[in-house]
Amino acid sequence: MITRHFFAIFGAGLGLALLAGPALAADDIEAKVQMCVACHGQNGVPTDPKTIPIIAGQQQSYLVKQLHDYRSGDRDNAVMSPIAKGLAQEDLRKIAAYFAAKSWPAQHVAGASAPRPNGIAQCQPCHQPNFEGGPPAPRLAGLSYEYLVAVMRSFAADERSNNGDMPKFMRALTDRERDAMARYLSAL
Repeated sequence: MITRHFFAIFGAGLGLALLAGPALAADDIEAKVQMCVACHGQNGVPTDPKTIPIIAGQQQSYLVKQLHDYRSGDRDNAVMSPIAKGLAQEDLRKIAAYFAAKSWPAQHVAGASAPRPNGIAQCQPCHQPNFEGGPPAPRLAGLSYEYLVAVMRSFAADERSNNGDMPKFMRALTDRERDAMARYLSAL
């Protein structure tokens, strides 16, 4: 009788502990992503999308790579580098999964969409036919024109080099071509 009573109590306690484990893990990630909120917004949509990218619904593999690159020094940013260096390696994937699981925000782009620029087809093998990204590359469709053109210029100027192909692609384009691509992609 005592044994059965012990197992009933112990089993119930163990069951509650197992149920609480994922909840505690979720709360842990919720706490860790709070440092992202100041710039990227509560749901991964920044208050200033002209200088800060949307990370809600972005490709998880891309987010992991960027966090890893900030952490390792392969990519440098005055804000992101210290944050990423302060994270445990195992948290990078969890944080990326948290934001990747969110929906990409619906956007209402004013005016007519930009014409399809020459050369944009070279972007589709990695960024996918609709520029919504894939395992090797981020979503570009719907990012702000200002953010896109700044990133393209930084690749072209070798200021950003954490991707082996992008600097070559961006240097091969003129400022006008990069501008047209950024306008087109932001309107998608």
